Amino acid sequence: MSIPDYQTVMLPLLRLTVDGSDHRLSEAVQRLGPEFGLTNIEMDELLPSGTSTVFGSRVGWAKTYLRQAGLLEPAKRGIFRITARGRSLLAEDPKRISVKMLDRYEEFRAFKSRKKGSIDLDSTEAADMGETPEEALASAHNKLRKRLENDLLDQIKSASPAFFEGLVVDLLVRMGYGGSRQDAGRAVGRSGDGGIDGIIKEDKLGLDLIYIQAKRWEGVVGRPEIQKFAGALQGQRANKGVFITTSNFTREAQDYADLINTKIILIDGERLSSLLVDHNVGVTPVGVYEIKRIDTDYFEGEL
Repeated sequence: MSIPDYQTVMLPLLRLTVDGSDHRLSEAVQRLGPEFGLTNIEMDELLPSGTSTVFGSRVGWAKTYLRQAGLLEPAKRGIFRITARGRSLLAEDPKRISVKMLDRYEEFRAFKSRKKGSIDLDSTEAADMGETPEEALASAHNKLRKRLENDLLDQIKSASPAFFEGLVVDLLVRMGYGGSRQDAGRAVGRSGDGGIDGIIKEDKLGLDLIYIQAKRWEGVVGRPEIQKFAGALQGQRANKGVFITTSNFTREAQDYADLINTKIILIDGERLSSLLVDHNVGVTPVGVYEIKRIDTDYFEGEL
């Protein structure tokens, strides 16, 4: 079973508290996981931010909305319990609790409109998809990044071959290869071998070398090109190479690179643009948004 969305979690979470006892979020996460049949892998799956698990985040948001609707209440720090209103709703035997259902409560409507311009989860695509606000933000970020990567790749394809080779150098240096940009610039350039476009240090001391081929191609790169590159590496008694292209590799090319003893890393256009964005090569940040959460250690000991 896939990880349930936060609205699907709300009813089971409220039912969990019907015993009238005090409950912690961590306990609720551990008890609800098996109820939804989640595997250990699903329980441990992280949000794109890596700050918390997907399921834990969804249980947390479910608790937040139930509390804002007056169905749950805080008992003390980190502790929550059911309210009389919560018991009343369960007595109706609902099949599901959703954001739309919570709109019946004035406190919840006030919570949604507390800040001008706040997101109305009941009327957004995010609510229809069962996304929490945190997941909706991550989804929007991923869409913006994907569009940036596509635009970046188009820009690279329209540049000259010489510019492309320089961009590859900048990327590898930013990733920690080649020592300084000046050293890398001297190392990369036509080596005289038709199968090698350049050489760069693997580390700042130059303990090993990496041979590079950079192809600003539109067509798919096939096995013959990788074989040619592997042969050129053997001619240099080299065992490490990187083949970078703005296009893609055929399955035969990938399989061949995996089978041979020489270590050849294949970087296609999609991965290239992703690496460029990761290391801020050819792009520049225009905004940073921080997501914060309660520091429970700060409140430790508060009763």
